[in-house]
Amino acid sequence: MRVVSGTKKGKILKAVPGSSTRPTTDKVKEAIFNIIGPYFDGGLGLDLFAGSGGLGIEALSRGADKMIFVDRDGKAIQTIYENLRICGLEEQAEVYRNDADRAIKAILKRELAFDYIFLDPPYRRQQLLKILQAIDDKDLLTAGGTILCEHSSDVTLPESVGRLIQRKHENYGIISISIYGWSK
Repeated sequence: MRVVSGTKKGKILKAVPGSSTRPTTDKVKEAIFNIIGPYFDGGLGLDLFAGSGGLGIEALSRGADKMIFVDRDGKAIQTIYENLRICGLEEQAEVYRNDADRAIKAILKRELAFDYIFLDPPYRRQQLLKILQAIDDKDLLTAGGTILCEHSSDVTLPESVGRLIQRKHENYGIISISIYGWSK
């Protein structure tokens, strides 16, 4: 696993020890950012099921101002801190050990809205629809913001969730990517 492009291109990232997380492959990561970027002019991001932090770190490398990383696994949190240190991105990141529901409640208290939201929950406990509904209900996405959902290719997400519309859907073998944003 590495940073594919941007200011930290080529930096090798550590994977979370064990088999509890499934890192996004470099090929899929490159495809994702070619769809949603490929580079950013600032902005705030949320990596909600961060794992090793690879997606959020890639966004920072490509120009995002700040990322909030959330994962409930202690090993994942340690790995995120290590990867941020490797890339020299500690000052542009907040890292929290929490589950998705509690993290969303904490975000609401801070009255934050995000330009980029990365959702890559464990495939076996698919929570994407519930989280997309919460993002819509609570206005957690900025007007021009983008939500990236990485999920198993056997999961079909709806074309719209409240005011969110699916702008793009791509399959990469057993992995699918669904991109959402606000309806116009």
